[in-house]
Amino acid sequence: MAKAIMIQGTMSNAGKSLIAAALCRIFKQDGYSCTPFKSQNMALNSFVTADGKEIGRAQAMQAEAAGIEPDVNMNPILLKPTSNVGSQVIVGGEVRSDMRAFEYFRHKKELIPEIMKAYSALDKRYDIIVIEGAGSPCELNLKSDDIVNMGLAKLVKAPVLLVGDIDRGGVFPQLLGTLMLLEEDERSLVKGLIVNKFRGDKRLFDDGVRILYERGQKPVIGVVPYIDVDIESEDSLSERLEKTDISGVIDIAVIRLPKISNFTDFDVFNQYDGVSVRFVGKCQELGQPDLMILPGTKSTVSDMKWLIESGFEAAIKKQVSNGVPLFGICGGFQMLGEKISDPLGAEGGGSIRGMGLLKCETVFGAQKKRCRTQGEFCEIGGALKALSGKNFGGYEIHMGETKSEAPRLLSCGGAWEGSVYGCYIHGIFDSDEVSSALVSTLFERKNISYKEKALDRKAYKQAQYDKLAEEVRKNIDMELVYKIVKEGIG
Repeated sequence: MAKAIMIQGTMSNAGKSLIAAALCRIFKQDGYSCTPFKSQNMALNSFVTADGKEIGRAQAMQAEAAGIEPDVNMNPILLKPTSNVGSQVIVGGEVRSDMRAFEYFRHKKELIPEIMKAYSALDKRYDIIVIEGAGSPCELNLKSDDIVNMGLAKLVKAPVLLVGDIDRGGVFPQLLGTLMLLEEDERSLVKGLIVNKFRGDKRLFDDGVRILYERGQKPVIGVVPYIDVDIESEDSLSERLEKTDISGVIDIAVIRLPKISNFTDFDVFNQYDGVSVRFVGKCQELGQPDLMILPGTKSTVSDMKWLIESGFEAAIKKQVSNGVPLFGICGGFQMLGEKISDPLGAEGGGSIRGMGLLKCETVFGAQKKRCRTQGEFCEIGGALKALSGKNFGGYEIHMGETKSEAPRLLSCGGAWEGSVYGCYIHGIFDSDEVSSALVSTLFERKNISYKEKALDRKAYKQAQYDKLAEEVRKNIDMELVYKIVKEGIG
């Protein structure tokens, strides 16, 4: 039987995912086998496990921090928003149905057996389960049907650490207000508080620690500084989506589609000095980048319509005509073609013309494709011809089948024409061969020699997890954390 510890937050983006990842890494470093778990995740960033199941990207990241292979049991329920009022409901890694929010909330407690089955599978295999909550445990109108915060903590008898975000202000009302709004039996599950994202001299918060303890009657187990680490984030509030400045020699512009998904596909470029990645939400901000990327989307037809109506399509085509390369991934690839049709309503229904930059047509069917894949780039031309023959690995997760008359981009499909390229592979840039060749090409196109060696993506990510763990370990009372884990809810 595993021991459990649960990380809940006072709000979305308080830092639950990274604190959970840090604990996964620390427990691993200390010789324990541990696993992440999140009963219900809502995110457009997802990951495909080795057996073709779909889970939230945060749990895949946390599994990587723990040194284990991502498993569908780590995230038994995934909600992928399809509109402002509905989501695709994925249970056990498989699409169950599309539901409006009201319908889902009415039926979600019926999914408790699925949650407990997944948790039980992990409980038998690991020493410690690090559980992540979602949003806030004090959404009073939703608490009665909670299956991801205190409702789950009660089900699995997990002690809770409550995280507040001081960087956004109001950490006292965040933490103390949350404790006040909890029921007594819920409050008893909270064994400690974490003040997260502190900037400056922590001694200035000594009185804050005392006040939180006196008023909340819960120990502050740590004041964690704002940690500068390059680790994937799946939250829609991710700071990376807000980055619009051009800070590098090379400017990579990712079009910030309304239903953008898997924006972590481009995190690899943060490793390279002189390269900046910005997410562009207005066509006036596009400028003259060195590379444009159309990313994945959960709603290809509606986002294609947005590209047309916002003026982005015209702005992108203008840059393509000026010789700027364009790369589309997944939904972005579909948009590069001539037509997108959704006859069964898989992503809202209807059809729309594409950008017409690739001789392709996409038709959505009833089945979602989910698989890991690897291969190599075909012999290609255009601005990115240096990618020819380079090996890649990644995964596909999409609705729709694309038929192409254009030259093949990859050994497993895709297409290219001129300096426009498209494929379905998420993570295609993570290959050291691919990212280094691409970056070198972009520098050379500006008559600058890039002399850095290819970076080992896996080693880089492991170093970032170690950095995160080191900073968290230095700033929280790990002896108390282990005591909480050992004693449980008491």
